[in-house]
Amino acid sequence: MSFARDPRGHTVIVTGASSGIGVAFARAIANRGAGLVLVARRRERLVELAAELRAAHGTAVTVVALDLSTADAATSLQHELAAAGVTATALVNNAGFGTFGRFIDEEPGRLAQEIAVDIVAPVQLSRAFLPSIIEAQGFLVNVASMAAYTPTPRMAVYGAAKSFVLSFTEALWAETRGTGATVFALSPGATSTEFNAVVGTDDATAGAAMRTAEQVVATALSHLDARDPGPSVIDGRANRFSTLAARVLSRRAIVALMHRVTDPARRASERAATA
Repeated sequence: MSFARDPRGHTVIVTGASSGIGVAFARAIANRGAGLVLVARRRERLVELAAELRAAHGTAVTVVALDLSTADAATSLQHELAAAGVTATALVNNAGFGTFGRFIDEEPGRLAQEIAVDIVAPVQLSRAFLPSIIEAQGFLVNVASMAAYTPTPRMAVYGAAKSFVLSFTEALWAETRGTGATVFALSPGATSTEFNAVVGTDDATAGAAMRTAEQVVATALSHLDARDPGPSVIDGRANRFSTLAARVLSRRAIVALMHRVTDPARRASERAATA
């Protein structure tokens, strides 16, 4: 039975489950009656969330504290779940982070971690768990970003990583057609999470109006429930409109526009004018 028809009996892995969109996914999925595997680095937060979900919904929750930037993260998660007798039938690859600033100023080790978490981990986790997802007619959601749709100066690696996630996931959507599994990419825009705090500046979202994590998850679950879900979904009407505008502009024009949008000096000037 597919997850959309009957979530009970399914067990969903949610990465990045210690905050933001990951927490919202966990709460919404638990509310539907599915079991959960919560994955993130911060065990204390996962334990607290697991207790909340068990108390509110009687949900079966497995907590796995794991650093997804390590090379063997997917294998480690497979082994831990096998040892616990847990079979995952769905996966939300939500974990990710960005860096902000000129590429040549970024610390190489931090960039390597960013690539590991934002690209390598979703690929390896998808490969590890997609067979059981297909067998159970579950789902795979890879969280991309609005940054996937345009080059993003000052967030060059993050934007490229999310573009990879979008392309990769849409290809998997085609490969899994007819299997009973649902695969798609979710692209949020600016969302009220810890993203900017991790990046280190509010300039990372360029002053855009914030959506809530709950709104983003509602968009994802509505897409999951659709009769024939497409390969990707964008959260928010304004965000969907902006991707249409990006298709009209030349590559030169769009990257020049994004360079201006992400310019901290422009935002500082706007704040000063407002003050």
